[in-house]
Amino acid sequence: MLRSLLIANRGEIAVRIIRSARALGIRTVAVYSDADRDALHVALADEAVRIGPAAARKSYLDQAAIIDAAQRSGAEAIHPGYGFLAENAEFAAACEAVGICFVGPPAAAIRIMGAKDAARRRMQEAGVPVVPGADGEELTADPNAAAEAVGFPLLIKAAAGGGGKGMRVVHSAKDFDAALAAVKREAAAAFGGEQVLLERWLEHARHVEVQVFADTAGSTIHLFDRDCSVQRRQQKVLEEAPAPDLPPALREAMASAAVAAARAVGYVGAGTVEFLVAGDEFFFLEMNTRLQVEHPVTEMITGEDLVAWQLQVASGLPLPKTQAEVLANGHAVEVRLYAEDPASGYLPSIGDLVRLRFPNESADALTGVRVDAGVRQGDAVSPHYDPMLAKIAAWGPDRAAALDRLAQGLAAVRVHGVRTNLYLLRALAVDPAVRAGAVHTTWLEQEGAALAAPPTRVLSASEWAAAAIAVVLLRRDGVSGDPFVDLGPVRLNQAVSERVTLEQGQDVLRLFVEPQAEGYRVLGAGDAPVLVRGRLDDDRLDVEIEAQRLRFDLLLDAAAVPPTLTLMDDRGSLTWLLADALAAALDRDEAVAGSLLAPMPGQVVSISVAPGDAVAEGDVLLVLEAMKMEHSIRAPQAGVVSAVNFAVGDRVEEGAVLAAIETDGS
Repeated sequence: MLRSLLIANRGEIAVRIIRSARALGIRTVAVYSDADRDALHVALADEAVRIGPAAARKSYLDQAAIIDAAQRSGAEAIHPGYGFLAENAEFAAACEAVGICFVGPPAAAIRIMGAKDAARRRMQEAGVPVVPGADGEELTADPNAAAEAVGFPLLIKAAAGGGGKGMRVVHSAKDFDAALAAVKREAAAAFGGEQVLLERWLEHARHVEVQVFADTAGSTIHLFDRDCSVQRRQQKVLEEAPAPDLPPALREAMASAAVAAARAVGYVGAGTVEFLVAGDEFFFLEMNTRLQVEHPVTEMITGEDLVAWQLQVASGLPLPKTQAEVLANGHAVEVRLYAEDPASGYLPSIGDLVRLRFPNESADALTGVRVDAGVRQGDAVSPHYDPMLAKIAAWGPDRAAALDRLAQGLAAVRVHGVRTNLYLLRALAVDPAVRAGAVHTTWLEQEGAALAAPPTRVLSASEWAAAAIAVVLLRRDGVSGDPFVDLGPVRLNQAVSERVTLEQGQDVLRLFVEPQAEGYRVLGAGDAPVLVRGRLDDDRLDVEIEAQRLRFDLLLDAAAVPPTLTLMDDRGSLTWLLADALAAALDRDEAVAGSLLAPMPGQVVSISVAPGDAVAEGDVLLVLEAMKMEHSIRAPQAGVVSAVNFAVGDRVEEGAVLAAIETDGS
């Protein structure tokens, strides 16, 4: 068994590999760019080596830097993960040349399957059905004639492409020349060559792939199939295993063809043979000579650790199981959570993950839900790499149960700080077409396009009331240690209301919260007062409003100007601006002339003036600490300070007269 392993990748796949290697007792070495210095995979590895600046071409794609890192760290092997150098035959050969084990197939197999035109020819020789198309001399001699022979619509794709890049669907001959030129440019930029091929475009085909595995002794098996038909521009969005509603004979024929494809190129390790399925026919699409992003669904139905299998095969050991010993149980579905906004054309979103919580991170974690994440709360999403945050997968005894659990898991995800595709994923998990299995490779862009629009949400009186209660509870939480202050403002023989001013969009509400024997009475959130019971537990808010129970994750951004309060639930995030503290609390009709009132219960932390000092409008007089933040109390007008009624360290109630200013007219 290998003793040390360098992972030439980042994000969730690096984390995934580290955990499997550690379970096998293998020492792990991470590599990182300057942008990933504090990344999760760096923190988890036994050792980490810097390989360059943020740009991928100068770090994660720098073959010499990675091999040097492996040699300096004493790593026996390199696992490329997926993406970057995972399907680079030159890198695999370079590893072998210096005596480092490449955890993947031989360079020759990568080279054959990486060239789409060569792969087509090899598959035809092996008896694997391929999509009708054109490549090589036939295509270069007369591209337009080759296109007419294939027929429209057709797909132009880079011969060395992958991952949905370098592909263009052409629906008519008049668009062919421009599309061909564009794909050649993309191919040259992304893969270093302009070679392309044409394939007939199967408009409503399903994308079904088969997981294969082979060892160095020549044993080759499959681990069943996966359906990846929910795509956007050839990029997978939802994957599941096994593929639903396949006739048994078709499923068996496809599995046999996948094994034959792997054997035809002398394959070793984990690979995926991808097919297009149209009716009762299937056609070879391509082979990914690496572990796939969607491998967790195969692991969940088989109970096998595919990364552990890779490491065992790379160590020269035989496959852990024979074909007869690999069994499938139940159904699994996976989606990819991205920092991107579907409503804005799927533009990536960068920023800090101010809040990030997954369904497997609490005591009430959901059974059958798995999260593979490469980031943590507090991490930054940079513009340098793929914006995937995590993969969320769910297993169930059948497909309906798996989708139900996936929907539950997605409802428990909380993300704040960047825009994500979470609302799209939640919609997909319950969409009738997805539930019925009535999807194909163009379904999401055509019939499912409406799912990319964020759901409209009109705030209810209950949600406004919940926000007001959150503010009041935060005030209490911010003044701990004094039981009299913790009780809130109290006046003998009369109710005391706390004022909370909330702003969202064009809506600004001033609400009044009165303590009651069994909670709080909130006025101003609707036509009638509502009784609210509330409890704040760290950053979780539980409220009961008129027999309706609501639970939110709470986030207070005290540093924002003005401060913001965000409540997150299974339908999304609601953010309010907390209006200026003084303006929110000061009812000028009731105020003492020239006085300044405490906007909320708090503690005086600094005083900048003394009686007799002249002040200008806007000068800071004193600072209160309340609700876990500081509030500067400023002079509402120019004048002379006539009184300062508290000292540093004093606790004050809401509405207390903090100071007074005399003006020429007073």
